Amino acid sequence: MYFTGFADEAGRSIDEQIAATKRLGWENIESRNIDGVNIHDLEDAEFEMVCEKLEEASIQINCFGSTVANWSRQPRSEDDYRKSLAELERAVPRMQRLGTKMIRGMSFAIPRDEEPDSPELEEIIFRKMNVLVKICADAGIDYMHENCRNYGGLSHEHTLKLVDNVPGIKLVFDTGNPPMTDNRVGEAPYGKQSSLEFFRNVREFVGYIHIKDTLFVKETGGIFPEAKFVYPGEGDGEVAEVLEELLKSGYDGGISIEPHMASVFHSDDSGGLDSSAADIYVEYGHRVEKMVSEISARHD
Repeated sequence: MYFTGFADEAGRSIDEQIAATKRLGWENIESRNIDGVNIHDLEDAEFEMVCEKLEEASIQINCFGSTVANWSRQPRSEDDYRKSLAELERAVPRMQRLGTKMIRGMSFAIPRDEEPDSPELEEIIFRKMNVLVKICADAGIDYMHENCRNYGGLSHEHTLKLVDNVPGIKLVFDTGNPPMTDNRVGEAPYGKQSSLEFFRNVREFVGYIHIKDTLFVKETGGIFPEAKFVYPGEGDGEVAEVLEELLKSGYDGGISIEPHMASVFHSDDSGGLDSSAADIYVEYGHRVEKMVSEISARHD
């Protein structure tokens, strides 16, 4: 087992991200943005500079936090689909250069007024997702689907339908998304999801985990609600309970932190970071380590 995280929440530059990772004593980063640009969109010269600095620091990129098929992409839009294909085409050789075997992806956005279970819409989603996952599989890369604002994140039932219809897809489970996400099963109005219930139903397909913790505040009418992001164990993400079940099962993969406390990467002001961002990131990492250590001690 190893620890990693979205180090762009500690600093914008690769130097700041490496420094925060070193402060934690970790050897991995889940790479998303560097100087405000996703790693698959960096210019070639900038990407090579990043590779050199990582090699000098003996830091690995264990996962690409891509924007492929994410919450900003519509399943019916061919332009959005082509954007995702182009991102994978750029990401794959870069992942091979770095020896990275996982890419975080999603399953396209579902508008609130769209019926997600319509056979026509599901056919579009499954067809396009099969292409994206196969591109990764052919390159020896695992497409790790995150339960976010996307088709698979609508409920554990939708995730399982995705697993059934897209061979080779794997799951990264995010503890902080369910408390602020409607459980789109049955008739509206919908209640929010339970992280633990969601996790228990998809556990056998989970190959990676994101740790964040959340308190739902209110709906905004937009893609994302207003939420408060807090240290692990202080919100409704049932972080300790999910980790307990994960570790009891013999999990030996990565545990990735995504605090969202200094910057939220889907918000309008996500370009800036608070001056305390690195300290928050490091403190968050230490708290997750402590939580994991205490759980592990109970099962030794």
